Amino acid sequence: MPLVVHDSRTRTKELFEPITPGRVGMYVCGPTVYDEPHLGHARAALAFDVIRRTLEYLGNRVTYVQNITDVDDKILNRAAEEGVSPWEIAERYTRVYEDEMRRLGVRAPSITPKATGHITDMVELITQLLDAGFAYTVEGGDVYFAVEKLASYGSLSGRSLDDMRAGERVEPDARKHHPMDFALWKGAKEWQVSWPAPWGPGRPGWHIECSAMSMKYLGETFDIHGGGQDLLFPHHENECAQSSAVTGKPLARYWLHNGFVTINDEKMSKSLKNYVSVADVLADHSPPVVRTALVMPHYRSQVDLSPEVLSDARAVWERFAAFARNANDALGTSEPGRVDEAWRQRFTAAMEDDFNTPEAFAVLHELLGEANQLVAKGGEALSALFATFRELTAVLGLDPIGDWPEGPARARVAPLVDYLLQLREEARSQRDFKRADVIRDVLTGAGVVVEDGPKGVRWYPADPWR
Repeated sequence: MPLVVHDSRTRTKELFEPITPGRVGMYVCGPTVYDEPHLGHARAALAFDVIRRTLEYLGNRVTYVQNITDVDDKILNRAAEEGVSPWEIAERYTRVYEDEMRRLGVRAPSITPKATGHITDMVELITQLLDAGFAYTVEGGDVYFAVEKLASYGSLSGRSLDDMRAGERVEPDARKHHPMDFALWKGAKEWQVSWPAPWGPGRPGWHIECSAMSMKYLGETFDIHGGGQDLLFPHHENECAQSSAVTGKPLARYWLHNGFVTINDEKMSKSLKNYVSVADVLADHSPPVVRTALVMPHYRSQVDLSPEVLSDARAVWERFAAFARNANDALGTSEPGRVDEAWRQRFTAAMEDDFNTPEAFAVLHELLGEANQLVAKGGEALSALFATFRELTAVLGLDPIGDWPEGPARARVAPLVDYLLQLREEARSQRDFKRADVIRDVLTGAGVVVEDGPKGVRWYPADPWR
């Protein structure tokens, strides 16, 4: 089955055909770094991490570009509040964002351009828009894009200018030719950072940043442009407009958008006081559990991160981890088995249907139902299913051995745990079961799971990623 993706422009599933067979260029809008990353950032990063992994699994070489917006009103305001430079704010929260995404198992993009490193590219693009008559300067040094000059404006989001005028709350500005005209360049204010430009000093608007950076690294037309559903309009519409106005070509062949995160069925927002940072949720839940919760639903669906959803995700992850642990113990050092082609095809068919992770998880659960019955026997059949399980979970970033190894955490505590288990065995041999239970309780309280089985005692960290 060939890969099909839901294209936001056509609002239907389309056969995915990259511009260059076997190579995919993908641009995803990154964060504006003025505060800690929240679950919305994590949702987008994880959705496109899985999409990237799937494209690579299907044999493509992916160039994945995700920008960092490190100059913006929010950054400037935060810097003024704290009495520090905007660069300090941007650097601080860029580092936090990258650290938190790494904790969630998000692979680093191929290229992570920062807006401030591409000002000359933006100035050049704005100059081209001015020369072509799609932009105009106004008093104060601002430059605006003239939406009425581009007949295709609104085609990405499926809106007409009349609908936009009626439905959007646009702050009146007598300098604009049309209320929906948007800023390409913001003239310098006394207290703000600025860069020189032929029409006067200032800084770029938000939309021009992504156009300049995406085309610089991926060309005038590339394969996939992605981001959250909230970016479809106006951000992606405006990107589309200013890029195609200069090149005469579509910016991207396919536009993919991930769904929102809600908290107890309410959209997450600071005003509702239900705004949850990645750090907050990771304080109570391990990274693979949070990753599972955010990638199990379809990437286009809304995700309600309720306690029940996180509990379900924990159960799924623990089932994955337990099977990996049991199969690993049963197979020992034997050579990995050959991947079962039938299971591979079923999983691949799910992911080729617009990255259908709910169906992919259903396939994995069915596979585990069969594989768990073979753990006691071991042998080639188990080895094949274990190899299959690991290959397929890696596409989701959830291979318990490759993506989330217990080894490093285990190695740190192994000498002490082994010593305490030796004391426990001595107590049991002396029929001092009370003392043996106390030792086990101490280990449990320290986050170590102890299991007594026919092959002896086995232990492992309950949550080695916290």
